[in-house]
Order: sequence, then structure tokens, then C-alpha cells
Amino acid sequence: MSAQDRLTDALYGLGWGTVKKLPEPVAVRLGRTIADLAWKQRGKGVQRLESNYARVVPDASPQRLAELSRAGMRSYLRYWMESFRLPAWSAERVKGGFDPKDVHHLTDGLAAGNGVILALPHLANWDLAGAWVTTKLETPFTTVAERLKPETLYDRFVAYREGLGMEVLPHSGGTAFGTLARRLRDGGLVCLVSDRDLSASGVEVEFFGDKARMPAGPALLAQQTGALLLPVTLWYDDSPVMQGRVHPPIEVPESGTRAEKTSVMTQALADAFATGIAEHPEDWHMLQRLWLADLDPSKGPS
Repeated sequence: MSAQDRLTDALYGLGWGTVKKLPEPVAVRLGRTIADLAWKQRGKGVQRLESNYARVVPDASPQRLAELSRAGMRSYLRYWMESFRLPAWSAERVKGGFDPKDVHHLTDGLAAGNGVILALPHLANWDLAGAWVTTKLETPFTTVAERLKPETLYDRFVAYREGLGMEVLPHSGGTAFGTLARRLRDGGLVCLVSDRDLSASGVEVEFFGDKARMPAGPALLAQQTGALLLPVTLWYDDSPVMQGRVHPPIEVPESGTRAEKTSVMTQALADAFATGIAEHPEDWHMLQRLWLADLDPSKGPS
């Protein structure tokens, strides 16, 4: 393991070991302070965040984009402070920490017994939403995690999410899809963060006026298993309680090839994500390239 990898792992270990012990107001202030410092330094992540917001809010002035990126970094650090502290939250704190709308789409889908796929973008705190599902709804689920470097950091994330009641599968290795399909056929729940393609073989979609790629997995799983596909969007307001919405199901088209059906369904998913992101752009934590036009390495920060 390189010195940089050891440092990265140590910093995350410090976060989970120390931040969760802080009083909540102290953790909130710490997160905001770190966010503001990072924003002022205008590193590659902040520049990319601002560039992405420029696509979401195309008529924003440079001052508005700067305000959005500052709010975006504060939202991003709120996610981290909450995530570091989630393992120490009581069941009641978790249950009261999220107030989703239209949950009946999820509960009705689970009651039908055919399995449910929840697909989310990188909005607000998807880990808190997951903990709410396992705690408030008492429903376990399966998800997929990107292989992080160093391996010890990936192991920390897996242990953290498993501690919240999730079954975590590695994104790489080729076995995740089959396991997810089995869970769905058994009537289970699968949750996938689905606004960024990690395979370079995703489905091309129109997203805020330009082309991007998103994973085919949610649509393919729905077609193959008969499970319900539900988009979910999340956001923060001025309270300590995260907000969210379960959107209506995305139907499998009656005609077309599998690829054509996947394209239509993934576009519908992208449209639902865009609705939530447009309403709360500062809570979209996309600090990486997303649009195809931005994937040329000669163009700006990553």
C-alpha cells in the first residue's frame, strides 16, 4: 500500500472513529468549516462540481454558480458527517432522520412479492435513506459498491454499510447481477445508485440537454425478473431531517428488443433524476465527469 493510500485509509478511519463521538452541533459546524475551506481552495473536485451545476442551471451567472458550489460542498460534507455518525445513531434517530414522500410505491411493491429496485442519483445521503429502510421499514436490501483503493478503504465501506443492515456486493467481478436477480426473484429489495456509469458500457441518455451514460443494470434487472423499478430522489432542507420522494414505477415497454426497452427505461430514470436534481442542485454530489462531452481528458478538471 502506498503512503497516499495509507493516509487516505487513516483519514477515513479517523472520521468513523472520532466524528461519530462528537455532539451533533459540533459535527455540523465541523462539516461546514471543512466544506468552506475546500470550496475556497477550488480544487479539481470543486471545479468539476461547478461545471456540472452549469449544465443543470444553464442560465446561472458566475456568482450564482459559485454560491451553488459552496452550498454543494456544504451538502456533501453534511453527507460525510452524517455517514460517519450513522453507526452511533439510535434506531429512533434513524427513523426520524428521513421523511420520504409517496413511500406507498415501495411498500405496495414489496407487498406484491415480485421484488423492488430502488434507483437513486448521488443526491443528499443515500446511506441514511438505506438505514431508514432497514430500520423504519424493517426491510433488508442488497446493493453494490464500487471497488475503492486502497482495499482497506473498500473494506471499511462494506463493514459500515453492512452494519446499517445492507448486503453489499462488489461492483467488479461479474457476479453482482446474478445475485441481485436472485434477490429480486425471491421478492427482495435492491437499491442502486444509478446516475453514473462505471462500466463505460452504459446506456446513452439525454440529461440536461446533452448526452451522458447511465447504468443499464436497473432496467435489465426489471426486465429479467419482473421487479418494480422505482426512481428515488433525496434532498436536504433547513432542518436536520432529510427529505425524499419515491417516484412512480418505470414500466417495461410492451414492444421492442431488450436493448430498446433498456434505452427507454433508462431515459425515464434519467428524467426522474433530472427532476429531483433541478429542484435541489446543491444536493447533487457529482464531483466527477458525467457528460460524454466532458470525458475528453484534455477538457478541464476531472
